Amino acid sequence: MAEAKKGDKKGEAPALAPIIIKKVMGEEAGAHGGAWKIALADMMTAMMAFFLLMWLLGATTEVQRKSIADYFKPTPKSMVQMSQMAGSNGVLGGRSFLDPEGMPAAASQTSLLDLTPPSDPEKGPEKGAGAEPDDKQGKGPDAGDKDGKGSDAGDKQGKGPSTAEQDQKNFDALEKEITDKLKENSALASLAGQVRFVRASEGLRIEVIDKADFSMFSLGTSRLLPRAQALVDEVARAVAAMPNKVVVRGNTDSLPFANKDKRTNFALSAERAETTRQALEKRGVSPERFAGIEGAADTDPFVPNDPADPRNRRISITVKFR
Repeated sequence: MAEAKKGDKKGEAPALAPIIIKKVMGEEAGAHGGAWKIALADMMTAMMAFFLLMWLLGATTEVQRKSIADYFKPTPKSMVQMSQMAGSNGVLGGRSFLDPEGMPAAASQTSLLDLTPPSDPEKGPEKGAGAEPDDKQGKGPDAGDKDGKGSDAGDKQGKGPSTAEQDQKNFDALEKEITDKLKENSALASLAGQVRFVRASEGLRIEVIDKADFSMFSLGTSRLLPRAQALVDEVARAVAAMPNKVVVRGNTDSLPFANKDKRTNFALSAERAETTRQALEKRGVSPERFAGIEGAADTDPFVPNDPADPRNRRISITVKFR
């Protein structure tokens, strides 16, 4: 009693134990792992590719975009192989989606097949073809006059140079004009090496030759591609001012092509020659000047040891001696 009273006197309360509140939280959801990072990275990569594509479309011309699209299209050789393997006639018959006729777009002749390193065109079999005959024939009838009544007699009579000699001068001027025009045209300057001038016995032959990144026509068609059309226009403007007859000839490579009408390279090369003739006529070459069109297919290859070489595809425009 004495102790209780003593505590009462001091007024001290007994010490209370601390109260602890414990909250139990639910477990962390599994969705908060690292999978979202992969998804975000994929999305960012796709967006970067999309914006890069949009930038390229805005920074290139229509001709450049066409060349890029043609570069990634199937090769003619692969199309031929696929046409032979597509589908079957057995139980699982049907046409494979890789069949050329089932493809959404026709491939261009400019393709991965043509990426073989091009050899020097000057080493081709036709280098200097016709040079020796031209030296003999370029002087006209006067050069072969056995009686000595050739050019000397003509000079004494005041007749001046022969028609063949005048043609030779005109051919020189024509070659220089076309070469200069191609160099001045920024869109065609890179194609100057694809235009070849050959002095043949029948006249001046102007050849437009395909290469790995340039093709005059779409695969299996006679449709002129834009840059080829511009190149033919330049040739036509220069040839239009001359009176000489003109012959247009088409050549192809040895690769077959898929078509429903069973057309051959002979028909295709003739059709391309006719398309070129029409383009020349539209640019000023009168219809009366055309002496003919020819379709030689792959019978006269530019590169004989490789019939499938893209340079075997070419168009020849021959300005004949008068």
